[in-house]
Amino acid sequence: QVQLAESGGGLVQAGGSLRLSCAASVGTNTFSRYTMAWFRQSPGKEREFVTAIRWSGGITYYADSVKGRFTISRDNAKYTVYLQMNSLKFEDTAVYYCAARWRVEVTTTSYDYWGQGTQVTVSL
Repeated sequence: QVQLAESGGGLVQAGGSLRLSCAASVGTNTFSRYTMAWFRQSPGKEREFVTAIRWSGGITYYADSVKGRFTISRDNAKYTVYLQMNSLKFEDTAVYYCAARWRVEVTTTSYDYWGQGTQVTVSL
């Protein structure tokens, strides 16, 4: 089992930036073989896909709502995936979840492991 722990959430004004981190508790030399993703969920809405980064090759995919503003990256040496969020909008307010799946393409669904989430609140 992979344990994921998000951090970095907080309150930010619209137009500002935050960087979320997701630290993985995983076996030696295995983190790089997990496709990692970020999802988010706001009250009254379904959890939605934000972005994903493939286990190898550097392939990424972004939801239309965050393209050009958010960037996913990973540091395999630190077993960590990041979500850099720029030009934040009020509608970005949500609990952000980190997710992982072993050697999968950059899918928007079917992730096996999830973190507990970190709250991002964007004020007007």
